[in-house]
Amino acid sequence: MTWQFKQELARKFVHLLSLLIILIYFLASDYFNKNIAMLILVLILILFLTAEYLRLEVKKEIPVLNKIWKYVRRKKEASSMGADVFFITGAIIVLAVFDAKVAISAILMTTFGDLSAALIGKRFGKHYLTILEDRAWEGILAEFIVDIIIGIIVFYPLLALPQIWLVIFAMAAVATFVETIIYQMEDNIIIPIFAGFTGQVILFLSSTI
Repeated sequence: MTWQFKQELARKFVHLLSLLIILIYFLASDYFNKNIAMLILVLILILFLTAEYLRLEVKKEIPVLNKIWKYVRRKKEASSMGADVFFITGAIIVLAVFDAKVAISAILMTTFGDLSAALIGKRFGKHYLTILEDRAWEGILAEFIVDIIIGIIVFYPLLALPQIWLVIFAMAAVATFVETIIYQMEDNIIIPIFAGFTGQVILFLSSTI
């Protein structure tokens, strides 16, 4: 159990890449513009895709990355693209399509919500869902609470608006639900898109009513 917990912690640490992505995006947006910022993020994605091409197609691994990936990636990723590629792809999509605060919330919910669900669920989980294996209520509740906190922090200047609270709770609920039910599909791209779409639609409807 201790080893699994430490390995899971190491895997989720890779998700902190989200903070770097957000930082690069906003620094580039301020210094240049949004289009240049998106091009820089796409370039980062291309670099990751190139590394995966070398690993999967050419069978030539980059030594430094190989040492890292062997420890933080799941066994199923040995013959498929790593979760980090999907995560960067999801981040690019939401930053390109949704409002900034919605996009940031969706990315951070994917990172820290997923992290809290995995770590709390694996470390303290005692009450599991009967219809879904390996899903503890402790982890689910932890993710939902963390996602709400993220929404409050990101949307803090706008909390006086009632619809913002609906956005926060709806995004947190969707992110938690998607993370809970997905096993085979790549949640690193699905969670930010679904949660971001939910928040954006609510903002759009509240502005037109």
